[in-house]
Amino acid sequence: MSEILIQTMFNPRVASMKVSATLAMSGRAKQLRREGHPVIALSAGEPDFDTPAPIAEAGIQAIREGFTNYTQNQGMIDLRERISRKFERDNGLDYAPGQILCSNGAKQSVALAVGVLCGEGDEVLIPAPYWVSYPEMARFAGATPVPMTTTVETDYRITPAMLEDAITDKTRLLIHCSPSNPTGSVYTPEEAEALAEVLRRHEQVYIISDEIYEHVVYDAEHVAFAALPGMKERTITINGFSKCFAMTGWRLGYMAGPEAIVKEAAKVQSQFTSAPSSITQRAGIAALDMDFEPVRMMVAAFRERRDYVLGRLAAIDGVQCPKPEGAFYLFPQVSAYYGTTAPSGRRIDNSEDLCFYLLEEHNVALVPGHAFGGPDGARLSYAASMNDLEEALNRIETGLAALR
Repeated sequence: MSEILIQTMFNPRVASMKVSATLAMSGRAKQLRREGHPVIALSAGEPDFDTPAPIAEAGIQAIREGFTNYTQNQGMIDLRERISRKFERDNGLDYAPGQILCSNGAKQSVALAVGVLCGEGDEVLIPAPYWVSYPEMARFAGATPVPMTTTVETDYRITPAMLEDAITDKTRLLIHCSPSNPTGSVYTPEEAEALAEVLRRHEQVYIISDEIYEHVVYDAEHVAFAALPGMKERTITINGFSKCFAMTGWRLGYMAGPEAIVKEAAKVQSQFTSAPSSITQRAGIAALDMDFEPVRMMVAAFRERRDYVLGRLAAIDGVQCPKPEGAFYLFPQVSAYYGTTAPSGRRIDNSEDLCFYLLEEHNVALVPGHAFGGPDGARLSYAASMNDLEEALNRIETGLAALR
């Protein structure tokens, strides 16, 4: 059977879906490393710390005890009770275990929420720069992603006026991410409340609040969107264990929201994947029970790295970068280098050209900004060692200085 004929058999929504640019760049960097190139990857959003020992030991103990069978589809009741207490303690929110669904990572939780709430003809508002998967999830559900473009001047945050102007009678969802991937921006309590005030006038709009970086904040206060007056019954909060507990490979996330929505998401999950790993769920319980000092130490290290990389970027002509208040990303504006040429003759016309130039000629992996809806920028993850960051910035400076 020919390749062309096979392609005509694909679901059109799958055929039109883009590959994750983050994973694609990480994969290319790994390939070059295997070929012997000394690539420093600042592309993946993954802490470089080991999972804290109490969490790892809980997973090991689960295996030793033979706790390796299926659990309830929504997740173990013990884990959901811990998550419920976490919401009460950290966010002042009251969620019963039946309003919580544990999934195989926060990414799955977002996809389930989008798939349950959206259909043909719906519009999904997504502040840009955005996480690369949000628009693809909307399209796969049959909805239309509607980016709301932000700028360096607004620290990559939307305004109430922008939100009001973007809402139509087709708007079904707003995807809100604070702290933000890819920019690190964090909405202040006043800014979040101003957005909520707009949404109170548009009752048909639900909110997916992606709060996976909740505890990775530096100069700001995290605001749980569901805790704002009138927002709880229209907000699906997404969170997980990957980022602040350094558990990316364990794959454990969760959603909390109105019980009717959570039940529909659980129904979909029951047919596609069922519950997360029993071993991982035991580890998740340990994460929520343990002393928070390992997390505080990681965040302190991220703050130091952020400040170092910001200082290095500020010294490079043509690069602009707001100071991120959370997560572990920078999204510098690099469009001053578009229209230039490398000594090798390579033409730099956009963020993809620039990132592949830095990867293939200077052995540094960033992610092109166009994949995030921010074509003038590039995403840099500083979840890497200080030694790697220092050498990576040396290479970036050298690479950019060579462009004419």
